[in-house]
Amino acid sequence: MISANKSPASRDAAKGVEENMLNRRDLIATAGALATTAAALSSSARAASAPLATETVDVDLTADEGALRHIWSECVGSDRAGLTMREEWRLDAKRAHKEAGIKSVRFHGIFNDDEMGVRPKASFGPGAQSYNFQNVDNVYDGVLDSGLKPWVELSFMPTKLASGNANFGTYHGNITPPASLDDWKAFIAEFVRHLIARYGVDEVRTWYFEVWNEPDLGFFWSGTQAQYFELYKASVEAVKGVDPALKVGGPATSKVQWIPAFLDYCAQNRLPVDFVSTHLYAGDNQKIVFGEAGKYTQNQVYEAAMKMVSEQIAASAYKDAELWLGEWSSDSPAMIAHIVKGCLPYVRGMSYWQISKFEEVLIPNFVFKEGDNAWGLFSARNVARPTFNTFKLMNRLGERRVKAVGPALATRRNRGGGAVMVWNLAEAQQASGIPGANSVRKVTGEAKRYTVRLKGAKPGQAVKVSYVDMERGSPYPAWRVLGSPQYPTREQLAKIRAAAELPAPQGLTLNKAGEVVVDLPPEGVALIELA
Repeated sequence: MISANKSPASRDAAKGVEENMLNRRDLIATAGALATTAAALSSSARAASAPLATETVDVDLTADEGALRHIWSECVGSDRAGLTMREEWRLDAKRAHKEAGIKSVRFHGIFNDDEMGVRPKASFGPGAQSYNFQNVDNVYDGVLDSGLKPWVELSFMPTKLASGNANFGTYHGNITPPASLDDWKAFIAEFVRHLIARYGVDEVRTWYFEVWNEPDLGFFWSGTQAQYFELYKASVEAVKGVDPALKVGGPATSKVQWIPAFLDYCAQNRLPVDFVSTHLYAGDNQKIVFGEAGKYTQNQVYEAAMKMVSEQIAASAYKDAELWLGEWSSDSPAMIAHIVKGCLPYVRGMSYWQISKFEEVLIPNFVFKEGDNAWGLFSARNVARPTFNTFKLMNRLGERRVKAVGPALATRRNRGGGAVMVWNLAEAQQASGIPGANSVRKVTGEAKRYTVRLKGAKPGQAVKVSYVDMERGSPYPAWRVLGSPQYPTREQLAKIRAAAELPAPQGLTLNKAGEVVVDLPPEGVALIELA
């Protein structure tokens, strides 16, 4: 499942991949469980069976709080470069851009030998060259044709440049430092010159160049921290040597690691840092993230960590560097909205992990599976998931943020009208590291009735309310009705795809007090739209 060679470092890295992947995304255990089917009960059925817990959300549509940058749609992650050449992936990418407003995509392995062949093992024939960018062009052409921009992750190491054979994943990405930093630097410069020649300097200046992926983890980087810093130095000098206006950053670490040390090194060596990128998952080891275990609930982790990192940047020589949350994830609609709201004060952009199929450590033998199904706006075979439909609703939020008290994000649109997202946050088990690894999905929460007070709206005004939860805007109910097939037929997939689409909005009218009432199961979200 994990590629390994004969070197001790490679064997150790390979042996620990699954365990480490799981450990770094293990979650805080939640007490109790809520059956998924309970979330599907209609508002009337719930009201008849038991009184709902109630909560009030106060929105002041007249209290402007400034521009709302749609940080959640700035980027989305993907498995690896080679995957983007598949038709299935490109269909998902087009939908992500068109319907959810996703702007760019980040993936590993643009330099992988097996699929990309950037640095051939042998050159032959008339006009043979050292570098081969045919598949690079195929990848980035496809990304741009999908409406997205590439987020260029400089990884992994071409074999001809590598100092060793240690590799990772089903695609055998070489994770060793370069044998020669000068050769790596020359290679990166040639790569950047090729991009500019093909796509134009004005276009490439809108891209981000990130050095490597999670070098703090032994299964992604066999070198030391010092060797990664040297790699960053060579890389940023190469990119900026071609065009100083190109944006370069790092360290792209897991669990928000290495950031003060990275910034100190860059300052001491007078290196540019246009952005700081790092990764975080709700279940990451808090002893590593914060220096103290169990300091926060999983619902508090993101906001606390992004605040901490923003303070680290502010205390450095790079106060103006952008902060990017380069990997994060949740399969819970309410958790997605909650994370975004918590990150708004601190980050320039977020990259949800990931757009669709995950084949990094194995090729899944299922399209759907009960339990932990995080990672992916789409499942395999182009089926929308509640995550995608949540992003789709968030794309309807306006450009100006207005005051909201409670679990909500309230906006006004430049073209007129408003949009308010309300959510019922639960304690939901998040990604363990490998989708489908857990057969039971644990959720602690209760259905709630929300009275949303809309100051500035007219009593009697018509509103549209759209819902997403684990039953609405989800493929799982239809899949279960069909018998939960491991390999759905083409006909079954067509039915599941149709059932997974965002349901039509509910038409409601504000009462005399300018209020609207919505019922939400645990993890559910509702988008209230005013004309």
